[in-house]
Amino acid sequence: MQNKFEADSIRKSFGDKQILTDIFMRCLTGDIIGLLGRNGSGKSTLLKILFGTLYTDYKHISINDKIIDQPYKEQGIISFLPQDNFLPKDLTVRKIIELFTHQLDKSEFFNDQVLTKVSNTKIRNLSGGESRYLEIKIILSMDTQFVFLDEPFNGISPIHTELVKNMIRLQSDKKGIILTDHDYRNVLDVANRYMILFDGGIKILKSKDEFIYWGYLPDDKTK
Repeated sequence: MQNKFEADSIRKSFGDKQILTDIFMRCLTGDIIGLLGRNGSGKSTLLKILFGTLYTDYKHISINDKIIDQPYKEQGIISFLPQDNFLPKDLTVRKIIELFTHQLDKSEFFNDQVLTKVSNTKIRNLSGGESRYLEIKIILSMDTQFVFLDEPFNGISPIHTELVKNMIRLQSDKKGIILTDHDYRNVLDVANRYMILFDGGIKILKSKDEFIYWGYLPDDKTK
């Protein structure tokens, strides 16, 4: 089944500053949408609004043509990876897996080449990359129709990055995914659709080269 997420007429301001203006987005099963934009353009703000955890001046959000004001309250709709770490630091990796994956196949986690090495380690003693890798795997593995990833590649090593991109591609067979990250090369590599936040609006791009046109990248950066 193909699911459809749509957001329309999203507007957000902070004081007198207008951050987002009449945003429209659509995400379908199979989409990996790379959302890019300059610092302060409102990428994280937009993801939180789409998830339903941030108040906005106006929005219209629907899932499969059903209006849903706060998607995060609906089971099985969206899993969201925030920028900030969310795992309890005093629990071991093994305990985290048991707590967060009670409805999932735990063997997928315990047989993971990264996680097996640190299964008895507390979260506070993991490297930043190991902790982020675990968070990403949990969020991607949740039984939801859509996944939003805010800065998934931040702090993880190149070898973990490739594993994460493979996970994203695999999960996109049955989910729609929106991700944003300052590491634009990895976003461009894994995404199959591209959008840029520019002057408060969304520009839907047909190719990577259009990031140059909109001034996000210099001429030699999409190659």
